[in-house]
Amino acid sequence: MVYIRTKQAKSEKYMYLVKSVWDSKRGTSRQETIKYLGKASEVRPEDIPSEYRKSPKIMAFLACNTAYGTAESEKAARKSRNDMRSALLAGDARNALGIYEAYCKTSTLGSFYESILKPVMYDVGEMWARGNLSIADEHVASNTAARLVAMIGRKSSKKMCKAKILICVPNGEEHGLGCSILQSFLQDKGYHVFNLSPSAPAETVIHFMKESKPDLVLVSITAKDNILTGQRLVQKIQRRGVPVLVGGQAVGCNGEFACGVMTGGSLEATLRTIRSMCRA
Repeated sequence: MVYIRTKQAKSEKYMYLVKSVWDSKRGTSRQETIKYLGKASEVRPEDIPSEYRKSPKIMAFLACNTAYGTAESEKAARKSRNDMRSALLAGDARNALGIYEAYCKTSTLGSFYESILKPVMYDVGEMWARGNLSIADEHVASNTAARLVAMIGRKSSKKMCKAKILICVPNGEEHGLGCSILQSFLQDKGYHVFNLSPSAPAETVIHFMKESKPDLVLVSITAKDNILTGQRLVQKIQRRGVPVLVGGQAVGCNGEFACGVMTGGSLEATLRTIRSMCRA
């Protein structure tokens, strides 16, 4: 019999295609690995060898246990996004947390943020811009999303044993949800994270750096009006001799910053960059 087995390693799930083989000497069956398939969130039907691909049990397992592999799982993701949007607009953080917990039974925290919460918040913003939502509705959804991320962070039991990371924004930048999402994601990976968002004067950031001694500073900029303030903040941080990585919706690829820049990358891509800069 051929089936898929999953293994949990830290916050990631990995899949293996295995088969049961009868061991006549021991009088019992044993597992043999046919193929390592990779991260659960990235496995597609075409990753399965063709002779096993159409097995009903294999296809059913993939439909239930991968985030993007099949039309069925994408349908489930759409339902999760719709349910999440309804919960956030209703100010129902507990229901939103339940949607997160159900999704992460078969996927990862990073996938939840990338595939569920962030698209929902973009949708809410678009609805407000089109006049389909009032500013009050948008505020309720944003504040509930912030509560959800905080609740997720509190549920994490990871021991913080890696590098210390400071997340901040330029003075005048009032968008903090993205910073909270990144904080939650990095804490889940074991990093010690300090989050100074939203807006704080540059002098406050520098003073906090003297006390906390971070290994890396992440600067997030959402509004283009804050680019110049962000540049001045980065310069002051660099004078302290600490590596800086800048990202956010307002950041482009035109050499605005003399430091590491992330534009449009996923959380996993950001994590890889952080690992290379922190060596931890």
